[in-house]
Amino acid sequence: MPEIELLGLTLGAWITIATVLTMFTLLLCTRLAADIVFVGGMAALLCTNTLSAKEVLGGLSSPSVVVIGVLFVVVAGLIHTGVLQWIVKNILGTPGSYAGAVTRLMLPVAALSSVLSNTTVVALFINVVKLWSRKLGIAPSRLLIPLSYASGMGGVCTLIGTPPNLIISSFYTEETGVALSIFTTTLPGLFCLGVGVISVIAMQRLLPENKSSESSFEAVSEYTVELLVPADCPHIGSTIAECRLDHVRGGQLVEIIRFDREIISPVPADEFILGGDRLVYSGDIESILEMRAAHGLVNSTQPVYNSEEVSKGRKLHTAYVTFGSSLIGRRISETTLEADHKMVLVAVARQGERVNSSPHEVELRAGDTLLLESGSLAAPETGRDLQFFDSEVIPNIGWRTLLSSLIMLGMILLSAFKVMPLLSACFLAAFAMLLTRCCSIEQAHRAINWPVLMVFAGSICLGTAIERTGLAQMLADALLQVCGTNPLVVLAVICLLGTFITEFISNSAAGAMFFPIAYKSALAVGANPLTFCVALMVAVSSSFATPIGSPTHMLVYGPGGYRFVDFMRIGIPMNFIIIAADIFIVSLLFPL
Repeated sequence: MPEIELLGLTLGAWITIATVLTMFTLLLCTRLAADIVFVGGMAALLCTNTLSAKEVLGGLSSPSVVVIGVLFVVVAGLIHTGVLQWIVKNILGTPGSYAGAVTRLMLPVAALSSVLSNTTVVALFINVVKLWSRKLGIAPSRLLIPLSYASGMGGVCTLIGTPPNLIISSFYTEETGVALSIFTTTLPGLFCLGVGVISVIAMQRLLPENKSSESSFEAVSEYTVELLVPADCPHIGSTIAECRLDHVRGGQLVEIIRFDREIISPVPADEFILGGDRLVYSGDIESILEMRAAHGLVNSTQPVYNSEEVSKGRKLHTAYVTFGSSLIGRRISETTLEADHKMVLVAVARQGERVNSSPHEVELRAGDTLLLESGSLAAPETGRDLQFFDSEVIPNIGWRTLLSSLIMLGMILLSAFKVMPLLSACFLAAFAMLLTRCCSIEQAHRAINWPVLMVFAGSICLGTAIERTGLAQMLADALLQVCGTNPLVVLAVICLLGTFITEFISNSAAGAMFFPIAYKSALAVGANPLTFCVALMVAVSSSFATPIGSPTHMLVYGPGGYRFVDFMRIGIPMNFIIIAADIFIVSLLFPL
């Protein structure tokens, strides 16, 4: 890169700044997928010669990224042999108070998240927590935020618990030649977890008591209308389209049930109407009933189904509109989602209340709850648009359940006692999962989340650019000019900035961006770089104040019926509490 300087910065540094700001804007203000944004950033750094091809591709070949990819296979083995499901089913119990419920929930979730993907753990717990909260008489919204918080704090407790730990540790090893133990962050993580549990209990009044979205869907008769085609109906022999019975004012035709119990769903426009057909509509009930007489239809005396009885061969699925979904701001009638995935939208709920209008005409928002009917028991694959939590695929608990647990334990012990490097231990565990058929090759392929890996690789590439262009040294110098040379003050400012940035971008990107700044700052003030690195690991995983700060927050946003401000109310004080605990315990265990 030509050494052209402007305002004391090289051209490469200015390109890096422009790239980071552009990526930050795209992630916040557009619906572009994060992996696309990060790949674009890598391309910009490569095409402008800010980084060489070897440095850009170094993110993809980084040991930390490879470890994360291999761990996807290990986790697949645990899921498909039922280990996680068994744990979820057997650990919650029946506590006698809210404090007991929070403790019984957060501690095991944190323990699982310390070795597994926190999004996987939260996704498995969501439905269980909703049922458990009903049993305890506690609103799900008072437990789902603590569930998400626990997964993030638990992930900090080991190097493999959360990607930023692996990324920061790999940078540290590259700089110092010292490989960190898998349990380097365990004691700081456990201390912050304990503080976090106590804080949630103390601030429980800040948690909202929202009505669950699913409570709007508990009785199907409340949101569907079934009409019968009598023998003298003038529409018999005509198609649905000819009679205009598919899209009626305030509603949508979900399915036709024939006299021989054949179910037609979705209903094609050229489907003929026969005498005795039962037409099932969803939407605004009053509007649908008003059109009944105009079309020569009558009330059906037999209910179609209820929430406890679903006919064989069809399934009601609950899904949530994800942040960044292409459905946001659109109506289902404007998309091909139903036709593409052979399902029908039955109802929409928002913040715990069913939207009383035609579901196909509702302009969707992030966090909306959708009730969908499909002919398949398995939830449809809809990419990033919807998140399903009601898969009917139940693993068989057997000897492989124990075997996969032992494989995971062996992987941790081999790395912890330095019998072999973490990467080698992960490869060995993944191979053992496949060899013992704890998961199939096909299941392993599906388990690897390539978009997530591209985000991690792009994050490492950004961190490399910030260091290579001298931007890290410049920012470290500027930080020292503002904060002075007191190591504790500098550490506190870096942690606060890290936790603020990670509320808006991925914690992996925040960790990669702040590592070179933290490392250079530690050297400049004569402090222990390891202290700064461990504190940074906790800080960039401490995103509590916005639902977009963590994928797990986005998972619970819809089921909890939350609003954006619900996270801010408890999350802002939580951020300051955990950062204070982080700085205290890390400076105690790893003296400055």
